[in-house]
Amino acid sequence: MRDITAIGEILIDLTQTGKNQQQVPVFAANPGGAPANVAVAAARLGCRTAFIGKVGNDGFGAYLRGVLEENGVDHAGLQVGESPTTMAIVSVDERGERSFRFIRGADCEMVPEDVDEVLAKDSKILHFGSVSLTQGIARSATIFTARAAHQAGVLVSYDPNYRPALWRTRRDALEWMTLPLSLVDVIKLSEEELPLLTGTEDLEEGSRVLEEKGIRLVMITLGSRGAFCRWQGACFTVPGVPTQVADTNGAGDTFLGAVLSRLCRRGDRPLEGLERPELEEILGFANRAAAVTCSRSGAIPAMPRLAELEGVQ
Repeated sequence: MRDITAIGEILIDLTQTGKNQQQVPVFAANPGGAPANVAVAAARLGCRTAFIGKVGNDGFGAYLRGVLEENGVDHAGLQVGESPTTMAIVSVDERGERSFRFIRGADCEMVPEDVDEVLAKDSKILHFGSVSLTQGIARSATIFTARAAHQAGVLVSYDPNYRPALWRTRRDALEWMTLPLSLVDVIKLSEEELPLLTGTEDLEEGSRVLEEKGIRLVMITLGSRGAFCRWQGACFTVPGVPTQVADTNGAGDTFLGAVLSRLCRRGDRPLEGLERPELEEILGFANRAAAVTCSRSGAIPAMPRLAELEGVQ
């Protein structure tokens, strides 16, 4: 049995790093995609992880497969589609402001037939995000897999990562991002995403709404302030870890990967018997892991390995 299987997008973050002597923008092709990031983060922290998704039959696709392999993530579920590998292009203007443009490709082609149900069911945790809910075919594959895992008793983790540019309207986003909530046991979202899913900015009220939908563990990331949590009807906050920030890219995925990695240590039923003191330790560990990622540039390249954190557990 694997610890964690993640399903969804894996892509190239084509990020502007500056300009050359001729003032032509220079871009770096970084590995990205939130579910893939979570799988890598957990693998670096000692978990047996796998990834299900789709890339193009191109150099970027081969590179991303290699990134998964180098980080110990089982990529048997990574399919090759007819479209090119998906890219997110991040540009930086003269004021340092970033703008995003997504060029969707192979990740949108994933269909239920591409999914190895055995791989999804033979895991302690199945994780998915909301980017793969933006397109009809990939949406069907993602919800199909989450439902199959839920029915098999697998713990289901969800990150409703809201990217306005990928949705036709905010109303569409709300409809499809809330649809799978009844299948979810663990959710991680930012405080900016909370109002979209719950209609309120209040952390206690919003987390209560999510708990009433059957979600057992609700985590809301607060940036440098740490993480808010609702567990078994009680709310508390675990403070963040001060750090010199180089790049926040991938911090949330590192946090979630770290939480899931610690939950997997608890056995085949990761939430059973979990008490608040242990959960606070888990969230503290996740905050430390996220702080390390923030202190370095990049997402996957910046993620810590277990040996880096063992002295501060």
